[in-house]
Amino acid sequence: MQSPYTLTDTHTHFYYNIHTEKIVEQIRRCLDHNIERLFLPNVDSESIAAVMDTVAAYPEHCFPMLGLHPCSVKENYKEELATIEKAIAKHKIYAIGEIGIDLYWDKSTLAWQQDAFRTQVAWAKDLGLPIDIHCREAFDETFELLDELHDDKLFGIFHCFTGNLEQAHRAIGLGFKLGIGGVVTFKKAGLDAVVKQIDLEHLVLETDAPYLAPVPFRGKENESSYLYYIAEKVADLHETTLEEVARITTLNSKTIFGI
Repeated sequence: MQSPYTLTDTHTHFYYNIHTEKIVEQIRRCLDHNIERLFLPNVDSESIAAVMDTVAAYPEHCFPMLGLHPCSVKENYKEELATIEKAIAKHKIYAIGEIGIDLYWDKSTLAWQQDAFRTQVAWAKDLGLPIDIHCREAFDETFELLDELHDDKLFGIFHCFTGNLEQAHRAIGLGFKLGIGGVVTFKKAGLDAVVKQIDLEHLVLETDAPYLAPVPFRGKENESSYLYYIAEKVADLHETTLEEVARITTLNSKTIFGI
C-alpha cells in the first residue's frame, strides 16, 4: 500500500552508523514514519566513504552531498578541498555541503572559512548544484559572503536555520529555503514564532541527526525518524495537517535538489 505522504530529511549524518545494526534499525524506523528521502552531507575528506557506503546500501532513500564543514577548515583546508573536489568528480551528488561559517568554536579561522566558502560556491555554480549552508553565530559574516556571491546560480538551503524573522526573509530573498530542525520544538528558542510567520513554500525539514534531537527526545541522540515530530510541530504552527506539511516540504526539497 502506498503511504499517504512522504517526508524528506534534507540534512542527516546518520551515515555515522554505517556498517552497524543501528543503521538498519534507524532506516526501518524512518520508513515506518514515511521518511523516505534522506540527504547526507559529509564534513571532511574522511567522512566521504561513510556517506557513499550509506548511499550504496540504500540507493532508493539516501542521496549524497559533499563539501568541507567550516569546523573542519584547518591549516590544511586547501588539501582537504582538493581531495573533496576529486571525489565530487567521481560521484553523483545533489548539493555542495555542508559548507559555511562557524564562529562558535574558533573565530581565528574566519579568513580560511571565507576562502573555503567562496571556493565551494564556485563549484556549486559550475555544476548547477545548490549549497547547504552551516551558519553558527555568523549570520552577518554569512550574509556578507552571500551578498558578494549572489547571482541567479546561487541557491540552496540554510541548514539548521535559527535566525530571526528579518534574517529569514533575507535568506529567502537570496534564493534559499530554510532548513527547520529540532530547535523549532524547543520552548525558549523562539524559532517557533518565526516559522509560524513563514510560508511553507520556503521551508524544508531536517534532523541534523545525531545532533539537536527534537522534543520529546531533547538531549538524547537524534535520528532521522524523529523528523516526524518536527513535521508535527510545523503543522501545528501553521494550523494544517502533517500530510500537507510533508507534501509541500518534500516538493520544496525536490525543487532544490532536483530529485
